[in-house]
Amino acid sequence: MGRVICLISGKGGTGKTTMTANIGISLAEQGFSVLLIDADVAMANLSLLLGMQSSPITLHNVLLGEAQLGDAIYDGPKGIKFIPSGLSLQSYRRVDPEKMVSIIEPLKDSFDFILIDGPAGVDKTVLAAIQASDELLLITDPTSPAVADAFKTKVIGQRLGKKAIGVVINFVRNEKGEISESDIMKMLEVPVYGKVPEDPEVRRSFMQEKVMPTVLRKPSAPAAIAMRAIAERISGKKFTQQVVEKKESIITKLLNKLLSIFKRK
Repeated sequence: MGRVICLISGKGGTGKTTMTANIGISLAEQGFSVLLIDADVAMANLSLLLGMQSSPITLHNVLLGEAQLGDAIYDGPKGIKFIPSGLSLQSYRRVDPEKMVSIIEPLKDSFDFILIDGPAGVDKTVLAAIQASDELLLITDPTSPAVADAFKTKVIGQRLGKKAIGVVINFVRNEKGEISESDIMKMLEVPVYGKVPEDPEVRRSFMQEKVMPTVLRKPSAPAAIAMRAIAERISGKKFTQQVVEKKESIITKLLNKLLSIFKRK
């Protein structure tokens, strides 16, 4: 039976969706069967990051009883499967998120990992995402408000019988005033699964004509390496695929430059 892990933070803007996409793809690259679910039925963004925002049938339709679950599962990068949430506010108002548990439970036998991109806040959609999971992976940045909200989310999970397995510290700049890794670990009383540096390549991944998660677009980027390491921590399996990026040699660059000069003449 597969593991169902909800990536959650309490506070918005900590990078839950980015983590869900990149860690999920990294797990798939390790050879695991992976399903990503966008449980943020109000502010869905995971489909945008995966470049799959045109998916016609979504979790909204399933929760409303308008479609079968299988019709809302799509093929994503590196063999992952993906259930998007809709972008329609009209359908969101009619959605009953409490049905999420009954939807996800039958999927456990079909996947090694099911990663749920949880909403921010503490409303019923958050409670439903937590209830539908087996484990919680807290996502925070090294600031007091984010860590405080992560702690509140952890407590909510405990009350629902769900254990937080660890925390990911995102947007690390190593600046004065950031809460240290050891202090975050003490405050949340969970192990740190990884620290992801502030990396412009993550932002650039959103700005391309074809949006692509950083672990695919720029696998040698510091953030990509860190997120792949988190996937290794989750699975307990070392990533064996060698990351090689195509770089022109000095000779090739020189020849291309000379060629361009001759063409101008």
